[in-house]
Amino acid sequence: MTDTSYQSALDWLYGLVDYETAGLPRNPANFNLRRVALILERLDNPHLKVRTVHIAGSKGKGSTAAMIAAVLSRAGYRTGLYTSPHLSETTERFKVDGSDMTPEEFVAGIGVLRPLVTEINASPRYGRLTVFEVMTALGFMFFAGRGAVWQVIETGLGGRLDATNVVLPELTVLTSIGLEHTEVLGHTLAAIAGEKAGIIKPGVPVVSAPQPPEALAVIEQVAAERNAQLVTVDLSLLTPSVVTGDRQSFIVTGQRDTYRVNLPLLGGYQRLNAAVALQALETLADRGLELEKADIESGLAAVVWPGRFQIVSRRPWTIIDGAHTPAAAAEFVGSLRSMLLDRPRPAVLVIGVSADKDVAGMAEPLAPFFDVVIAVATRHPRAMPAGRLADAFRPASADVRTADSVKDAVKSARAIAGDEGLVAVTGSLFAVGEALEMFRTDGIIREA
Repeated sequence: MTDTSYQSALDWLYGLVDYETAGLPRNPANFNLRRVALILERLDNPHLKVRTVHIAGSKGKGSTAAMIAAVLSRAGYRTGLYTSPHLSETTERFKVDGSDMTPEEFVAGIGVLRPLVTEINASPRYGRLTVFEVMTALGFMFFAGRGAVWQVIETGLGGRLDATNVVLPELTVLTSIGLEHTEVLGHTLAAIAGEKAGIIKPGVPVVSAPQPPEALAVIEQVAAERNAQLVTVDLSLLTPSVVTGDRQSFIVTGQRDTYRVNLPLLGGYQRLNAAVALQALETLADRGLELEKADIESGLAAVVWPGRFQIVSRRPWTIIDGAHTPAAAAEFVGSLRSMLLDRPRPAVLVIGVSADKDVAGMAEPLAPFFDVVIAVATRHPRAMPAGRLADAFRPASADVRTADSVKDAVKSARAIAGDEGLVAVTGSLFAVGEALEMFRTDGIIREA
């Protein structure tokens, strides 16, 4: 395979309809599961050949998915993991036992899908197949072809109409739900919870993170209507975290056992995600999955999930985190305060977000913590212009600047911080991904 063939496959894929990047009206009418089912039928329904854990939520679904997949792999089950978006390469979205799809596998998969997509799109009864839908089909085909026993599938947007909602899972997981993508999912927590709860299937158990009462009421109603047993994680069964280096340790009292968790992911929210993952795994064990306590503890200790409260360096402190909602921004600041008790000075924030984000809500917790804010537009087509982002921070921050690129912003931030300060990069995962590329290129990042 040549780099040219890989790039050609990418060019073809991203030349399809793309609601993730094109800035087109994000209308629910654009999402139709019948066209996803149609292409999967042509592929002999690979999504039904692998046992599935299906995950939706507003925050933490990728981390929770990665934790569950890591434990299943550690227990000896070949496990696929499908997440979005990617940080650097499209192939990061598809993993088997922690290893990304190779460019060669990507090219081969696109080679199978391309004529089918062309045929279906030539007479689109239900609309044209989109980039995310084709990637979802590619993931299912890849996992089945690699002999995966389990697949952990993260929804893209919402749940009810998400392309992944063609699976018949063994377990449904709902992570924390908040206001997001309101133009598609609705303007209330109840409406958004209804869309997320759309992945609940009749008779399939549901594990949920603690939810706001408005959201939980909807989840409980849908679960009852579909005769799906619902378990909500009880945070009182977790001890506080002890942070040592790049890890946090805590104890979780589950329904089957008590677990000592040594998690290589920082941030207080990862403690919640781990508890949700652990409850999900115990529920699978209740349903007959052979899973030992040691598998759970060692799997969680080995999980890899970059770009989420990741410490890149300590001189200056440089931390990246994909906090893209007001609630996530508040959690990010809370994690910084708890870990950096003596706050390094100066503290510099680099932030880039997508155009549809509530930046005023994000500025409220972020601005008071930082001495300097540098706003930037990422390379993503839906990135918010740096000037507009900066304007949202100016009422609450005395020193707000803009930069032409994430790379320029990070270099400026590190120069301002010096050796003793703090640089934080947050906002969209696209901003985090561009920062990671720079850190790797410049030899700053500390690879695991």
